[in-house]
Amino acid sequence: MNYKRFEDLPVWNAAIDLAVEIYALTDRPQFRRQRSLRDQIERAAVSVSNNIAEGFERGTNNELLNFLYISRGSAGEVRSMLCLLERLPAFGSLHPEIAPLQARSENCSRQLKGWSQSLQNSNLRGERHVNQRTKRIEKAAREREEFLEELAEIRAKGNTNKTKN
Repeated sequence: MNYKRFEDLPVWNAAIDLAVEIYALTDRPQFRRQRSLRDQIERAAVSVSNNIAEGFERGTNNELLNFLYISRGSAGEVRSMLCLLERLPAFGSLHPEIAPLQARSENCSRQLKGWSQSLQNSNLRGERHVNQRTKRIEKAAREREEFLEELAEIRAKGNTNKTKN
């Protein structure tokens, strides 16, 4: 499926949900005296969705890939900080809330990895490189594939009729 807007991407939506939940976590009283820790985990969480958006808007697959890796790194940073919270006694009461957030950030990482791998295996260079010539070539290739499919269907029907006779 081709997405026209980053807001429609499932991974961007998962990243936004992660950031919203991280902000809900850091709004808890345990974070009042831990401003730097709170700021760091919030910035890392927001970085996941922001880098997806920025890469998507750049228009080339190479730039998109670069930002997807940055985004994945930020998701890893969120997970690392959640592991730290689990080990700090001051956050012991938050353990039931931390595990689902770790799973959510890991889910974002998996989606980003899958998307990155598919882009690496693609011959497409990105929207910025699409011009009238490439559009004509792509259209001709699609029409050729459709013609070959129709031809295969005709041959299959012909073979079916021969076996009936």
